[in-house]
Amino acid sequence: MRKKIMSGVAAWLIALSASGQDLYAPVLEQIEQNSTTLGTLKEQLEAQKIGNKTGLTPSNPEVEFGYLWGSPSSIGNRKDVSVRQTFDFPTAYVHRGKLSDLQNNSAEYQYASGRMELMLSAKRLCIELVYYNALREVYARQLGNAGQIAVAYEKMKQAGDANRLEYNKAALNLANMENEVKRIDIERERILSELTGLNGGKPVTFDVTDYGQPILPNNFETWFAEAEAEIPALQYLRSQVEVSKRKIQLSRAAGLPKLSVGYMGEFVPGQEFQGVTFGISIPLWENKNRVKQAKAEARVSERMAEDAKMQYYNRLRNLFGEVLQLQDGVRRYNDVFEKNDNDELLFKAYNRGEISLLDYLLELEYFFVAYDKLLQAQRDLEFAMAELNAFRL
Repeated sequence: MRKKIMSGVAAWLIALSASGQDLYAPVLEQIEQNSTTLGTLKEQLEAQKIGNKTGLTPSNPEVEFGYLWGSPSSIGNRKDVSVRQTFDFPTAYVHRGKLSDLQNNSAEYQYASGRMELMLSAKRLCIELVYYNALREVYARQLGNAGQIAVAYEKMKQAGDANRLEYNKAALNLANMENEVKRIDIERERILSELTGLNGGKPVTFDVTDYGQPILPNNFETWFAEAEAEIPALQYLRSQVEVSKRKIQLSRAAGLPKLSVGYMGEFVPGQEFQGVTFGISIPLWENKNRVKQAKAEARVSERMAEDAKMQYYNRLRNLFGEVLQLQDGVRRYNDVFEKNDNDELLFKAYNRGEISLLDYLLELEYFFVAYDKLLQAQRDLEFAMAELNAFRL
C-alpha cells in the first residue's frame, strides 16, 4: 500500500512539474531569501531552540561559610565550610534531554507552518498578478486597435464620410480601452507593491500571463494519506502529542527522590572536623498531581491532533471537489474560445468591411465578458490548487 501511495504521489509531482506549476518558483525563491518576516521567524525559532536547551543541567552548587564568635573569648572562634551539589534522579535528565529534542522538532514544524502561510500569501498574489497580466495583454492590444479606429473615424468625419454618432462610438471605445488599461495597471502596481513588501522591500518582476494546466491525482484518499504526513500544522500537533507524552515520563521522574552530595568542615581552635555529606529528599508534596496534569494535557493534545486532521481532511476534500468543478468550467470556456473567433479575427473582419463598427463593438464586448470569465475561472482554479498544495511550498 505504501509503495502504491508513493508511486501515485511521485507521478502526480511529475505531472505538476510538466504542467508548469513551477512558474511561481522564481518569485517565491526571492521572497524566501529576502523576506524580513521570514527572517524574524527564523530568529524566533533559534531563540526558542536555545530556550528548550536551557535547564537540562543540574542545579548550581551551593557554598556556605560560617564564622561564629566564641563566648567566652577564651574558647576561640569557630569556622564552618560547606559545599553541596544537588541532583535530580538520573532518569529525569534523560527525559529532559529527549523532551528538549521533541520541543525543538515542534518548533521547527511551527516555523514551517508560518513559512507556509507566508509563501501561500505570496503565491496567491502571483496568481492574481497573472490574471491582470493576461487581461492587460488583451486590453493593450485592443487599445492599439481602438486608436486606429478612432483616428480613421476622425478623418472620415472631417471628410464627411462618417456622422457624429459613428465618430462618438469610436471615440468612446478608445476612452473605454484607455480607462481599462489604467485600471488594470493600478491593480498590477498594487499587487507588485505587496510582493515587494513580502520580498523585503526589493522590487519583484513577474510578467507571466498563462497559468498552465494543473493536474490532480486520480484519487483523493490515496493523495491525502501521503499529504497529511507533510502538512506542517498537522506535524506540529503530532509533535505536541509526543511532547505531552514525554512530559508524563518527566513528571514521574521528577517525583523520585533528589540526591545531594557535598563536603563539610568545622574548625575550632585545636579541633577540626571534615568530611563528606550525603542527602536525599523525601517526595511527599511538591509534585502532587503533576502526573495527573501531564496525562490530562496529553489527552488534550491527542484530541486536538485528531480534530485538526479531520478538519484538514474535510477542507482539502472540499477543495479537491472544487478544483474538479473549476477544471470542468475552464475546459468548457476553452472549448468555446477554440471554436469561435477571437478579438484579433474580429478586428480583421471589421477592417475587411465584413462587419460594421457597431457589430464589431458589440462582438468585442461579448468577447471581453467571456474572456474575463475564463480568466477568473482559471484564477479561482489556481487559488484552490495553491491552497490544496500549500504544504509543498
